[in-house]
Amino acid sequence: MSKDQSLSAAISTFGVATKRKLANSAASGAPEDQLRAPLESLVAELAELSGHTRGQLSLVGETTLAHLSTRPDYAVTLRNALIGFIEVKSPGTGADPRRFTDEHNKKQWGNLKCLPNLVYTDGNSFSLWRDGVLQGSILRLEGDVESSGASLAAPPGLEALFTDFFAWQPIPPRNAKQLAQVSARLCRLLREEVAKELERNNPGLTSLAKEWRALLFPEADNEQFADGYAQAVTFGLLVARVRDVDLSLDLDKAANELRKSSTLIGTALRLLVDDDNIKKALHTSLDTLRRVLNEVDWPTITKGNPEAWLYIYEDFLEVYDNKLRKKTGSYYTPPEVVNAMVRLTDEALRDPALFNRREGLAAPTVTICDPAVGTGPLLSDNAKGTIQYRC
Repeated sequence: MSKDQSLSAAISTFGVATKRKLANSAASGAPEDQLRAPLESLVAELAELSGHTRGQLSLVGETTLAHLSTRPDYAVTLRNALIGFIEVKSPGTGADPRRFTDEHNKKQWGNLKCLPNLVYTDGNSFSLWRDGVLQGSILRLEGDVESSGASLAAPPGLEALFTDFFAWQPIPPRNAKQLAQVSARLCRLLREEVAKELERNNPGLTSLAKEWRALLFPEADNEQFADGYAQAVTFGLLVARVRDVDLSLDLDKAANELRKSSTLIGTALRLLVDDDNIKKALHTSLDTLRRVLNEVDWPTITKGNPEAWLYIYEDFLEVYDNKLRKKTGSYYTPPEVVNAMVRLTDEALRDPALFNRREGLAAPTVTICDPAVGTGPLLSDNAKGTIQYRC
């Protein structure tokens, strides 16, 4: 049987199965739930047509969680590596989330567009999205899953859409700004997952939030905890990559490896992700973070510049939460301005008519007071000697 014939047979079988499921008066659950089994079979067939051996691809599906707005219906793994997600909508909803009008679907799209490889489908239409950007066009089957049965047919490009979906690999960030932007999108998704799970009284996160308040921030509400948790985990994983820790390991192993070189951060990361309830509830964002950040090569990011990390956080906040960036005043001073400030201050300190400090900024009697130290650019710029620094 040719590829075209195999694809036609797969879509025809899908049409028969969906028509029977959707027409069954005894079926329980939402219409999209009736699409699940036929869709799983169809995706398996499409994977084989794309050259993957049966059994290499796995769809890890959620139970019915229609009330959640942060989690897609399926996580898709290929040879045990996460490659993407599939979100299933009821027939007639369409596969263009930009056009959704009801609040649940709009809010969900606001979260899921952070994902790097995502298929939307309502059974009739299919679309592929990467970081919220449509790849190619939205494809609609010829016919209707509710009534066409065996006559349902594939449009041109459907096989190519799924071949592209199955072939996804994370694109390694080439510089610090790209790294900050990629990390911020996924951190935002993690924050939303944490907030939603706190609403559901997830025992692991509820307990962790209670300890967080008791030990660190007694006034922190759930929103602030979700924000702090998401940023702590994201930057913990980033530090792990700086230390060349393999994030393809599970989170516990990665945290233990990090502890060998960064005891405090490694221990904190382990405490934040140690609970099985937490890992299961947050698997969409945590697994995607691990998969994407594991491609980070720190020497490539820095290109030999030891100060490449200095301005990552401002770029991160610009994407993650620009309101938070303004609220916290997280703006960096451009290197050119820092250089001029340090040079002029050093010259003034050395001037006999002013301060007469022959060692300038390196003089033991000189202290820099910096109440908004940020990443410490003034300190890092001082290459003339050791200075006393107060922040």
